[in-house]
Amino acid sequence: MLIDTLKIAAERIRDQVVRDRRHLHARPELSFHEYGTAEFIKSRLDEIGVEWKAAAETGVIGLIRGGLDSADDPLVVLRADIDALPITETGNKPYASQRAGVMHACGHDAHTASLLGTAAILQSMRGAFHGTVKLIFQPGEEVLPGGASLMLKEGVLEGPSPAAVVGQHVMPGLPCGVIGVRSGKFMASMDELRVTVYGKGGHGAQPHLNIDPVTISAQIIVALQQLVSRMANPTLPTVLSFGKVVANGAVNVIPDQVYMEGTFRTLDESWRDEAHARMKKAAEGIASALGASCEFQVVRGYPFLMNEEGLAAVVRQLAAEYVGAENVVDPGIWMAAEDFAYYSQAAAGCFYLLGTGNEGKGTCHSLHTAQFDIDEDALLISTGLMAYIALKRLGN
Repeated sequence: MLIDTLKIAAERIRDQVVRDRRHLHARPELSFHEYGTAEFIKSRLDEIGVEWKAAAETGVIGLIRGGLDSADDPLVVLRADIDALPITETGNKPYASQRAGVMHACGHDAHTASLLGTAAILQSMRGAFHGTVKLIFQPGEEVLPGGASLMLKEGVLEGPSPAAVVGQHVMPGLPCGVIGVRSGKFMASMDELRVTVYGKGGHGAQPHLNIDPVTISAQIIVALQQLVSRMANPTLPTVLSFGKVVANGAVNVIPDQVYMEGTFRTLDESWRDEAHARMKKAAEGIASALGASCEFQVVRGYPFLMNEEGLAAVVRQLAAEYVGAENVVDPGIWMAAEDFAYYSQAAAGCFYLLGTGNEGKGTCHSLHTAQFDIDEDALLISTGLMAYIALKRLGN
């Protein structure tokens, strides 16, 4: 059986995949600066025998062509992101980050190593399948405008229309061995809000002589939260969070201005646009009514991620065949954002979750934290499963 063949192949390369992951984990690089990571990927693809080309400066595209004749040449695209985060890793793992202030806290090292493992499996089997598998090692997922948008501008999906674009993401909230697949709307859009309230500073004991941007900013934050909770359809997930407020006054000094940054996320493009306009109007109106002024900037980020329902159903079934139906779950809507959404807008896409949590091994810490790590046993599943999805989607 194909599954047995793939599981044997995954076991054979398991140690190499773990070594690759640990190598990458120890040498993280920030978004769009993944030069060493890209060179490592190229060298590993050379060793595997996979042809490649560079894209988006630090991205890499690999190509594996099946050796069997076919009336057509179906194409499946597999994607991994390669960038790290500006986080200082804690703990004393032997493969911990060697670069101060930079860490693979979102598992992109695992995504990359896993896709290299999948490439090795598929390359070793290329004489037994038809069709083509394209491998995307994508930079810059963590920051706008997102490496996916740049790869698409360079034509990564042009040519034969892909039968599927598939990606995976490690998830410490799911036990190792469990796969999460959701049909339809899965992950949120993401916009950055940058707001400056201009008042008139002065002595804290004489507020009547000033225009206090601190209290005005507080009213704006509360009003925008109320706007979102009262005007969004209750059935539509929507999140507004302000995580940065800078006043730079003092105990007895009212500053001239306050700067704020926040994030707005939802799963509906019409409401997204409406909310932008309403928030801007409300913030500017509150500031004006209280004698101040407000500059409200929306930096539009990733769209919401939609898993094509037919493809998601296929991926769910294939995952059930590979790991057992009892180990496949619907993870629900996740309000994080992912630039894989750009691929899923351009072609039938499915983005699924790879469980990496294990309390006994201490791998249940959340993504984007200094303690994050994965149960590396998940890499034994991820490589073969992605190869299985690719081969079955190609019709093999």
